Amino acid sequence: MARPGDTKSRIQAVARELFLEKGVRGTSLQDIADRLGMTKPALYYHFSSRDDLVHSIIRPLFAEGEAYLSSLEKRGQVSAADLLGEYFDFHYRHRDLVLLLLKELIALTELGLVDWAFDSRERLAALLVGENPTLEQAARATVALGGVADCAVQFRDRPEADLRAAAVRAGCAALGLDG
Repeated sequence: MARPGDTKSRIQAVARELFLEKGVRGTSLQDIADRLGMTKPALYYHFSSRDDLVHSIIRPLFAEGEAYLSSLEKRGQVSAADLLGEYFDFHYRHRDLVLLLLKELIALTELGLVDWAFDSRERLAALLVGENPTLEQAARATVALGGVADCAVQFRDRPEADLRAAAVRAGCAALGLDG
């Protein structure tokens, strides 16, 4: 017999797949139950609503991201190349969830699940270009961070090491630095 944690994980995995295929709002709990071969009431045992299920999938990503960002802030001085490399690694490791965030930005914003991502970008930019950057510096940091994150999702068929190196070099170039 499956343990409750196993069932919950299976539900989350199937939900992620369906959310990527059909969108968050286009996927019902019945769709998820059907794909799993279970009843909708059995699904309700684990998650009270679709929104609860979405939160259970996205929040761990943000918790890990917050821990990473806090550790960077505590470290103090970190090279742009190292920061961008770690930022790439985080996005590469979670590229399916990042893709879900990109595809479902409106639905996830309505659920209050996007504000942290924007806040974290501002905090990372401050580590790259300081607390009171010029518009040029802020724009460069935004391009660097966005580009590195997008590369992890966009070029899914490329070898990870090659993609990481190219993304970090491009991010450093956006900052006006040698990568």
